[in-house]
Amino acid sequence: MSHFTKIQTKLTDRPVLIEALNLLGHWPEDKAKELKVSGAHGKGHETVTAEVAITKDVGFKWNNTTKTFELVADVQSWDMNIPITRFLDKLTQQYARMMVHNTVKDMEGFEVQEEWEMDNNSIEITVTRWD
Repeated sequence: MSHFTKIQTKLTDRPVLIEALNLLGHWPEDKAKELKVSGAHGKGHETVTAEVAITKDVGFKWNNTTKTFELVADVQSWDMNIPITRFLDKLTQQYARMMVHNTVKDMEGFEVQEEWEMDNNSIEITVTRWD
């Protein structure tokens, strides 16, 4: 029987999560959505409410206990062109990048001077402060 897999993340900021998903070419719905997975041989189904839904069976659910978003996905019907772990790695990298940008914007006198994506897929950001 298919079922949702829940993967814990450290993602906490919904607008930054959505911005990071956009940077990766995903356009999540701006409202909570019921995700469904059909059971074996079409019998029954499992549902989960995702606060940020990417597809009909992939999204992010808020966990009140940990105060983070969990990736919820039907791994048996995962149809993205990269494995789940690689997707989470790329998403976490873009999320961290946007958190740095947003933090710098909120700090008086600081600005992002330069940003490079390195050959090893890491991102280097130079932040400067003016007096």
